[in-house]
Amino acid sequence: MLVVWGLRTLVCNVKSGKPIKGEVMIRVGIVGTGIGRLHANGYKKCQDVEIKAFCDIDRERAERCAREYGAKDVYTDYREMMNDDEIDAVSVCTPNALHAPVAIAAFEAGKHVICEKPIATNAEEGKAMVEAAKKAGKIFMMGFNNRFRGDTQLLKKCIEAGELGEIYYAKTGWLRRRGIPGLGGWFTTKSLSGGGPLIDLGVHVLDLTLWLMGNPKPTYVLGSSYAMFGPQLAKEQGGTYDVEDLACGLVKLENGATIFVEASWQSHVERERIYTQLVGTKGGAEFDPLRIYTDVNGNHADIQLQHPNLSGHEMEIVHFVECIRENKTPIATGEHGVHIQLILDAIYKSTETGKGVEIA
Repeated sequence: MLVVWGLRTLVCNVKSGKPIKGEVMIRVGIVGTGIGRLHANGYKKCQDVEIKAFCDIDRERAERCAREYGAKDVYTDYREMMNDDEIDAVSVCTPNALHAPVAIAAFEAGKHVICEKPIATNAEEGKAMVEAAKKAGKIFMMGFNNRFRGDTQLLKKCIEAGELGEIYYAKTGWLRRRGIPGLGGWFTTKSLSGGGPLIDLGVHVLDLTLWLMGNPKPTYVLGSSYAMFGPQLAKEQGGTYDVEDLACGLVKLENGATIFVEASWQSHVERERIYTQLVGTKGGAEFDPLRIYTDVNGNHADIQLQHPNLSGHEMEIVHFVECIRENKTPIATGEHGVHIQLILDAIYKSTETGKGVEIA
């Protein structure tokens, strides 16, 4: 049985479908009913956790979620929800441009926060969120769900045990052949999303890679992005498309390591591919299936590892609740979200200038 970073036997209960026992009732509010449903599923795995309210600008959607998950209250304005003193914690599951105002309002109202990725539309907003959390003395966790999967948790333990040695190079990406989300909506409108597939998909794989490498700070970025399909589709179908549909970047880290990252919503590739490859002095690793490549007595050895099939979305919520109960620092912090955003911002800036960007 995999012990997930202090979650102990909670993993057993999640796999069995039994609610996870708590001590004092924790009441939560969920802002946004899209991916907010995944958060709600996670909270339902925890005993002594009540989903008190849903908030969405579409009242009908909020009411539908409230009926489905047994929430008492429905709001269309997140600021009104923050006035509910019974709510202890908030899930921020809104379009990216609302992450900062909703999270900061929650902190100012004395509530803990888990925020979906990316942290915000830019690093400055992310830093303001981190400062608000510190001032309030509340838990601030990022919804980096891939850190909580069974395979990634196991590989993290292998890395910390030294089985890959020093990881000095990594390549990661999420490439879709065709899959632009909500063409003409907030995903493809930069003022609401902050960018295209890089900030939507690339954020996931970049975070996972950096976390496996120990979260070294980025120092230099060289990036490129392209919009070869989206603008024409938007012209034909109507709506805004002012983001990229493919982006890539080379990231130098303070420990001398390098990461290459790429992400696309539409590109002429064989099929959709999500990958992470790590290269270390003692071994390398990749996923699907989880394998470690090393040498044994001078011979190549490819090792396929068995791991529990754990939902990253459910386990991140379990961990968030545990952090609130035990007042401990989350695995995925707001500071980590800022580090990722600094890289994303730098890739976009490098694209605009055609030059490399240093990160202080």
